[in-house]
Amino acid sequence: MARLYEFQSKKLLKEGGIRVPEGEVACSPDEVRQITQRIGKPVVLKIQVWLTGRAGLGGIQFAETSEEAENKASKIFGTKVKNFVIDKILIEEKLKIKSEYFAGLVIDDSKKSPLLIFSSVGGTGIEEIARSHPESVSRASIDVLTGLKDYEARNLIRRTKISGKLLLQLSDVLTKFYNVARQYDARSAEMNPLVLTEDNLVYAADCHLTIDDYAVFRHPELGIEVAREFDRPPTWLEKIAYQVEEKDHRGTFYFFQMAEEVSKKDKFIGFHGAGGGGSMMSMDAVLNRGFKLANYCDTSGNPSASKVYRASKIILSQPNIRGYFASGSGVASQEQYHSARGMVKAFHEEKLSIPGIIRLGGNFEEKAIEILGTYLKDIPAKVEGYGRDDSPEFCAQRLEELIKENQPAYHEVKPVVDPALPKNCYFFETMTGKLSIDHNKCPDCRTKGCIEACKAEILKLEDGKPVLSVSQEEAKKGKCTECLACEIFCTFHEQDAIFIHLPIPGLREYREEIVKKSKE
Repeated sequence: MARLYEFQSKKLLKEGGIRVPEGEVACSPDEVRQITQRIGKPVVLKIQVWLTGRAGLGGIQFAETSEEAENKASKIFGTKVKNFVIDKILIEEKLKIKSEYFAGLVIDDSKKSPLLIFSSVGGTGIEEIARSHPESVSRASIDVLTGLKDYEARNLIRRTKISGKLLLQLSDVLTKFYNVARQYDARSAEMNPLVLTEDNLVYAADCHLTIDDYAVFRHPELGIEVAREFDRPPTWLEKIAYQVEEKDHRGTFYFFQMAEEVSKKDKFIGFHGAGGGGSMMSMDAVLNRGFKLANYCDTSGNPSASKVYRASKIILSQPNIRGYFASGSGVASQEQYHSARGMVKAFHEEKLSIPGIIRLGGNFEEKAIEILGTYLKDIPAKVEGYGRDDSPEFCAQRLEELIKENQPAYHEVKPVVDPALPKNCYFFETMTGKLSIDHNKCPDCRTKGCIEACKAEILKLEDGKPVLSVSQEEAKKGKCTECLACEIFCTFHEQDAIFIHLPIPGLREYREEIVKKSKE
């Protein structure tokens, strides 16, 4: 689920007709002062983080004047609260609260319908409310075809002993609340507290929405950079990785950085899983050996070779890791030679100098292990391939042994450098990149093996040179599966005439920054 900040959630509520406190987001103490002056009343300062219990963390403070607000904000900005560096503060009018309520919406997977929860007691988590005041909590399932009707909202609230004009106000808020959540494909939503002020008006004093990952593409207006449920803002590298997943539907690619800074003092490795259960077992195996994970990565669901290549390049954009460990399900249904080719291309481009253990159990694992063994013999580091009969524990042990043999080596991030190709190179676009062939080298080719290597049969010989056998449009739409087989064959067995350019937007700039920091 993709989380929204409080100020984003309240904007949606306000647009949906629900009353929220007057306020704005500030990114500096000076903006805090200006906003407080515009509000012209005592204010509350609320740090914008994806955390509960902000008051206990010092993240909710009150100010009577703009000067007091600015002074308090200056002490908050730039501080770290758990995984957040505070760079946004919501400044709102301080409400005069008479009573507090709770309203929440979640998806009930067992009933396959939204579940609306209301409590006549608010201010703390619903779990605590249900334990301390079970009589105050009421629940109702919602038919997604008809939505939440006014009378259903009234009945829900009435069961908590609320009546009269307040019942009507709250039921109106709940129906609008559901409509907002439905409009934006919220997986969960919460108003806590929902408050009644001394002038008898109902406000959403706090609100948080999370959007379904698979619906984020329908809501570009929300500005969600990464459709993942993080406990902190995504890192630069995570944003780069998400763009790969977002634009390539073939299989899944999940990347999460687990260390803010990879220190040479610790045994950090790059982790590349494939399949949730197998990846968890593999993580346990390396952690039990005293390794630390710089990242968690998963490529599964039959990913293309190009996707695995990009995943490997992103993993290897983390400096100071000691080794590369790839291991997932031992019985994966995906064709493992695609993953092997993706790693071969990435490791050669990186001139990998740290050891790697690659466990590719599943379909065609023998072919995958053969590819690794054949084409990774000449890189600086030792890389070993294993299959389903080799346990994660054994593979973790081999990684430890290889790292000891290679004791001084740490991974050094290199700039992104594309090879120089002739201007008149033959090329065509693929789904996510571009395949180039230097036809000047083709006359010296003895085998024309790139044609046989292309199992998708999109290449043919024309005057002794490989060209497309399908239209450019068909190749770009996916006829070229980006299996990398033609490039690998040509590179290692023939004239090194084929190069498949698979750009990773933002990675060049990211690596430039890493290289710059390493020299400081």
